[in-house]
Amino acid sequence: MTFYKFGEDDLFINTIEAYPQYSFYIQSGSIYLDNIPNISGANANNIHNVPDGHVSLYELNIDRGDNFIYPFVIKNAQRDSFKTVKKSTYNSQFGFSGASVTSSYRMSSSISRDYFNTTSRLRLRALRNSLDYYSYLSPHYQFSSSHGNKLTQDVNLISIPSIMFGSSIKKGSMSIKYYLTGSLIGELSDVNRNGELVQTGPVGSTGSGSVAGVVLYDQGFVVLTGSWELNHESLDYDSSAASKWIHFGYGVKNSSGSLPTISNTTLSASFLMEYSGTTHTQVLTMLSHAPYGELNHSTNPTFVSSSDENQFSSGSMKFVESPRTIKNVVYSQFVDEPPEFKKVVYISKIGLYDEHKNLIGIAKIATPVRKTEEHSYTFKLKLDI
Repeated sequence: MTFYKFGEDDLFINTIEAYPQYSFYIQSGSIYLDNIPNISGANANNIHNVPDGHVSLYELNIDRGDNFIYPFVIKNAQRDSFKTVKKSTYNSQFGFSGASVTSSYRMSSSISRDYFNTTSRLRLRALRNSLDYYSYLSPHYQFSSSHGNKLTQDVNLISIPSIMFGSSIKKGSMSIKYYLTGSLIGELSDVNRNGELVQTGPVGSTGSGSVAGVVLYDQGFVVLTGSWELNHESLDYDSSAASKWIHFGYGVKNSSGSLPTISNTTLSASFLMEYSGTTHTQVLTMLSHAPYGELNHSTNPTFVSSSDENQFSSGSMKFVESPRTIKNVVYSQFVDEPPEFKKVVYISKIGLYDEHKNLIGIAKIATPVRKTEEHSYTFKLKLDI
């Protein structure tokens, strides 16, 4: 077996920036993520075993009944545990040393909605510094300004977990649509790419051209403050009122996990939020070379002619194995005339080894590459890190 060492110009790392798209459709308290329906299996209605509209963190326990796999640690003097297990719980509920402290792989995440119309708004107060920081993009970010005071005005806060956008939300990609009985009554877009959610549709509707909220790109929050009526029909939202941007997403659980009450009138309203995230993936590129005149002997037993199998002579003082003939696989259009012999191999796999020559990876080629002494190849291998 021949080993080759990567040179300085054969290894390099670059970053791939991608913009995955996400879509949330909300209706009657249900969330439909990326228009993908639940896939039912033999043991579960949803093979991922997570709630509707949620992303599975680990994507384990696929189509399992009640026999879920889970992580665990053994309780001992080192007091190792999981972050989700409180100290008091660890001391009181897991017995003595040797007990198993368990967690769950059925972790999931989705968007949440918090509506603030009282003085109690701690979650919104926590964003004050972030909102004021982005005020250089637009005065609508300011926590308190001539555009309103977020401590006193009604505020609709949509929270997007980072697993659903990556490092940040792409500027200019946020689109929010409000439907009533299937008809579009309002649309917001980040048309200026500065985080302002401007009402762009329907054309000529009440509030067209007005700013109804802002987007915190890096933190993953949408702050809606638009309080003008999009439709005069009264529906049962957070209170009985006409449709407004501060009611967008009604039916989604809040940050505490509580679901609001869905009445018959609320069923006519539906909501759509679309955006693109930003992800950065480090990619290791490796260039593996097959030089001229090298790598022309195979380790496959069929590399030698089958007629030479077990050709040896032995005696009381010797064992001599006869030279073997390499099988000629060169194509010839003549049946009775053997072609000129050439060393030919077909490269189908490339092994990657560490400094101790331990195999750590195998790159498989979809179609074996024909290699002769007159040819040189460079294989480009990529690995996400």
